[in-house]
Amino acid sequence: MKKPLLGALFAVLLLGAGTAPAVAATSHDADAPQKTTQAEQITAKAVDFAGTVALSNCSGSVVRTAASLPSDPALVLSNGHCMETGFPGPGEVVLGQRSTRSFTLLNSAGSGVGTLRASKIAYGTMTDTDISLYQLTRTYAQIESTYGIKALELNAAHPVQGTAITVVSGYWKRTYSCSIDGFVYRLKEGGWTWKDSVRYTSACQTIGGTSGSPVIDNATGKVVAVNNTGNEDGQQCTVNNPCEVDESGNVTVRQGINYAQETYGIVPCIGAGSQIDLNRTGCTLPKP
Repeated sequence: MKKPLLGALFAVLLLGAGTAPAVAATSHDADAPQKTTQAEQITAKAVDFAGTVALSNCSGSVVRTAASLPSDPALVLSNGHCMETGFPGPGEVVLGQRSTRSFTLLNSAGSGVGTLRASKIAYGTMTDTDISLYQLTRTYAQIESTYGIKALELNAAHPVQGTAITVVSGYWKRTYSCSIDGFVYRLKEGGWTWKDSVRYTSACQTIGGTSGSPVIDNATGKVVAVNNTGNEDGQQCTVNNPCEVDESGNVTVRQGINYAQETYGIVPCIGAGSQIDLNRTGCTLPKP
């Protein structure tokens, strides 16, 4: 997770007329060179910003399932720790809470083309995973008709090790290209524990503000995870310094390595009309 800035007004003054980041950059500078292989650079060219959004403090994306209808209310995916209500505590689940949060929709070039607004936080938690799903006041068809932009599809299958991926940050209008290095049995950060997390190869040096970015499979263009954290200082299991715990309880710290939460488990929980139904067959998301 990335820490919020203290003193947003001071940040605005420092950055001039541009948008001030609502989260602090980590030790990985936004302009630091990326260790990206030539193959990853070539493949990643097909991935753009269309369908991603910028939140006030994070990144996100308009998402759908393969079964979503054009007439369904659209959903925005981000992190649980990006919700305007603050970090949900361990074991806490937000379900169907009213929200009027706004999101800046981006086109393929990363330019803002319009504002989308939420009607509610359909689902949010930091238990087992770190996700938030906002239901919007517009349907998928209305967004496509107005802006010519389609929602990104959530992959319904577990991601695969070695897959070339791109993390697309609507907040920074920047992409990070690398591969899935592997999966973490338990990822612990502060009081939170996440299951079966995605670990990136070192090329994805994501920074504050990239939280909530969709992790896109370069080959399919589908969302396989949502970016959420990284070990900044080499500390063990503290906030902003997640640690890996295996089935035997052995702890591994990987300073400078970043992580995401898988999203295939969201798909079975989305019913007709984009409604979150935690009792649907195959849905294993934590319940309130």
